[in-house]
Amino acid sequence: MLSRQMQIVVAILGTALMATFVIGLAHSISTGFAGFWGGIPVTIIVAIVLVMALYDLWEETIHKD
Repeated sequence: MLSRQMQIVVAILGTALMATFVIGLAHSISTGFAGFWGGIPVTIIVAIVLVMALYDLWEETIHKD
């Protein structure tokens, strides 16, 4: 079992890597063939996914007793 501090560090690192990937994916779709208007649905989905990931990070590491 990892210590509480190590859980927080690993969770932040994992969330940051996931955020980098999905933001890069949304950026490449928006600047590529789909264009700005075609990339808006993907950008909205990415924003929702990032909010859910940040909430899960907070719920599982920081808020946990």
